[in-house]
Amino acid sequence: MHILKNKKFYIETLGCKVNQYESDAMRRILEDAGAVSAPLPEADICIVNTCSVTNMADHKSRQMLHHAKKIRPDAVIVAAGCYVQAQGEKLLNDGAVDILIGNDRKSHVAEIIAGYLESLNSFSGNGNGEEAGQPQADSSVRRPGREGAASLLDIASSCEFEALPATLPASMTRAYLKIQDGCNAFCTYCIIPYVRGRIRNKPLDSILSETAMLADRGIREVVLTGIHISAYDDAEKKRGSSLTLTDTIQKIAEIPGIERIRLSSLEPRVITPSFLDVITGIPKVCPHFHLSLQSANNDTLKRMNRHYTIEEFMDITRLLREAYDRPALTTDVIVGFPGETDAEFEDTYRNLETLNFYEMHVFKYSRRKGTLADKMPDQIPENTKNERSRRLLTMTASHKAAFESSFSGEDHLVLAEEVIHKDGKIYLRGHTERYILVDVPYSTLSPEQTPEEYINQFIRFRRSL
Repeated sequence: MHILKNKKFYIETLGCKVNQYESDAMRRILEDAGAVSAPLPEADICIVNTCSVTNMADHKSRQMLHHAKKIRPDAVIVAAGCYVQAQGEKLLNDGAVDILIGNDRKSHVAEIIAGYLESLNSFSGNGNGEEAGQPQADSSVRRPGREGAASLLDIASSCEFEALPATLPASMTRAYLKIQDGCNAFCTYCIIPYVRGRIRNKPLDSILSETAMLADRGIREVVLTGIHISAYDDAEKKRGSSLTLTDTIQKIAEIPGIERIRLSSLEPRVITPSFLDVITGIPKVCPHFHLSLQSANNDTLKRMNRHYTIEEFMDITRLLREAYDRPALTTDVIVGFPGETDAEFEDTYRNLETLNFYEMHVFKYSRRKGTLADKMPDQIPENTKNERSRRLLTMTASHKAAFESSFSGEDHLVLAEEVIHKDGKIYLRGHTERYILVDVPYSTLSPEQTPEEYINQFIRFRRSL
């Protein structure tokens, strides 16, 4: 792929941490092929790793593609990821896009782009009846209907985890480690199973070798991430394996240099007494759990196709609080889901008061074409969604302040992530094991080290409010 040597590329990442992980991998693939990362205004190749979780995400993806084309009209514009997978060949008619790369083709980013560039050279003015710029159809993709676009594979046909190269994060303190992809849940509001495919796991040896590489390069904290990591066990059973998520966590914890392990969003059903028996015996696992709730009313949960009741969810939070001292419990909540009556919302509100999360990520329901919820009756007016969102945001701000104040006067280990300047003073900013953001005054630390030398070190700090 000599044609990529010294080509300048830019990657814009939209959406989740899985996308960020995959963008980092694509960056390494292109750099290994000889390309060079550059700012958007200088790029020969502009890649937008898109998101499609909501209609707004679609809009932002489309907007970013057109922005890239406006800034760099002569560059090759590449649309990758979930928006591409959701829109399919409709995107071939978008004049801003030259290449499409689906969610199981990101590992081929260099060869796809190189093939496109070579076909531009081969067919430009060659007199064989092809138009200038018309690419040769790759044997592994369908020939596009529009000039200069490579198509994508059907994600539903994928049954194996796509291998992407391990790469270091830009922060050099915390790394996201993708262990799983896909989802089989089919919640009525969600497009993700259609754009990410069915559940599939990264092989354990690949997980461990990547973690060991990260540890060797100085990473102290890893976050296990995926589209639906709670389904990790299910995917292993499908493969005829007895491997479990807790087995994998235990193996990761044995790798020298890794001192913290966090788990990304979990479905409630994964939290069982046997699960807790294992992870409470692994000190490296942080007492910080993001539990996907979505609604705290049973009728709304049924319409969402969520497979638990609010009573079961409350039992799960009780188990966590019995197992850990003040675990940081966070969640996602959707307000204004179709059919959510005032009484249902008030029930959600009361139950959320009782659950008392450290943080809630509150989302106003957004209709998503291709989902069952989009066709449901009794869609909620925007002004009602706004008011319900406002009330929950007020609640979570109060709960967050109370949770953090409960640690006043106690010592914490803070992983220093960056140096910041505030009010004329220098601070080391980082997170505690419960993911509380802390600014440690440099003046309280040893002057024998510069502020920058503290980055990626654990600092013991007594937090006061």
